[in-house]
Amino acid sequence: MRKVFLDLTPLRASPPYRRMWLGSALSGVGTALTTVAIGLQVYDLTGSTFDVGLVGLFFLVPLITLGLYGGSIVDAHDRRRVMMTTSSGLFLVACAFATQAWLEVGNVWLMYALVAVQSGLFAVNQPARTSTVPRLLPPELLPSANALNSLAWNVSLTVGPVLAGLLVGWWGYAGAYGVEAALLLVAFAAVVSLPPLPPQGRAPRAGLRSVLEGLRFLRTQPDVRMTFQVDLAAMVLAMPKVLFPAVGAVLIGGDATTVGVLAAAIAAGSITAGVLSGPLHRVHRQGLAVLVSVVGWGLAVAGFGLVLALSPGPGPGGRAGWVLWPAAGFLALAGAADAVSAVFRTTILQVATPDALRGRLQGVFLVVVAGGPQLGGLLLGAVARWGGETVAAIGGGVACVLAVLALGVLQPNFARYDTRRAAVVEAG
Repeated sequence: MRKVFLDLTPLRASPPYRRMWLGSALSGVGTALTTVAIGLQVYDLTGSTFDVGLVGLFFLVPLITLGLYGGSIVDAHDRRRVMMTTSSGLFLVACAFATQAWLEVGNVWLMYALVAVQSGLFAVNQPARTSTVPRLLPPELLPSANALNSLAWNVSLTVGPVLAGLLVGWWGYAGAYGVEAALLLVAFAAVVSLPPLPPQGRAPRAGLRSVLEGLRFLRTQPDVRMTFQVDLAAMVLAMPKVLFPAVGAVLIGGDATTVGVLAAAIAAGSITAGVLSGPLHRVHRQGLAVLVSVVGWGLAVAGFGLVLALSPGPGPGGRAGWVLWPAAGFLALAGAADAVSAVFRTTILQVATPDALRGRLQGVFLVVVAGGPQLGGLLLGAVARWGGETVAAIGGGVACVLAVLALGVLQPNFARYDTRRAAVVEAG
């Protein structure tokens, strides 16, 4: 059974990685907690769902902009120092959220501004953390480490919202933001305990030229580029979350409860895959594993759509019908497939990129991960408006599968990517 469950070897082998992992996990819970608390507070202040939606816009634009530029900052400086600076900034932003809530300022534009600053800091902090992992662990432990990172992230996305609801109910918004500040303070202490992580070799100057250098490197690396392409195929063509409100209101019933169950099902699948990720470090054909897992995501989303097609509609009194549970089951399979894909995509990126460029490539990775689901929501929302939610889910899942198969045919070497022949690329 030890071979089936999560491999904890990276935590035992590297105390610095263990401390950074713990800090990242706590920071992730704080971020997820604050995201929900901000949405609740904005709605309390304005009574407008549109104003709550603007929170996402103020978060996304700095994330995409600084995700690219922030990577060049990471590669130009000591990564420990970058993490310390951005982590302290995130702590101060959390304190500002708590202060405005405690003083009952009630200014939604102040909150939007704080969200934008928080997003910009996160866009630099996250590539620094991810690009540091290969400096703390040998290549053979990277799949296990990325499984640990994925599990921590998915657990934070599950625990954070629940904690936000409880804390806002108990202590109000100021108390919820205060807990986030405390979690970030512990995460900052974990970063301080890391060894110095200066650039290896000649440090590039942060700026546009450095960003373009990273993009030129990406053009020469078809395997790395393919990890981005297949992820975009999954997230843009088959991200079903935008369909959940209509599914809860019209197709299955149950309204908000159904939406919560469906969203939790994806997270539950991801967490289960993380807990049972022990065999992943023994997979050598990682390119093929990415293709298979993303095809699995598409098939699971299409299966979710087929279940919707079989739904007789809401039950008596608008309650959810029996199809809620098979629908949630397919979404759990989708979440598991996405978690496996993320482990191998991250590992390929870390191994195939020299340390001097890892910050910039992790910045591109962050932009893809953040922007893909947003575009996917727009696309499937438009398809649902034209043909209904069932057509959007089935069509999106099938389109994802076809796109991945086409990419595999156009770039056959990716399926043959093998860790036994791949070596960590060194700077220079």
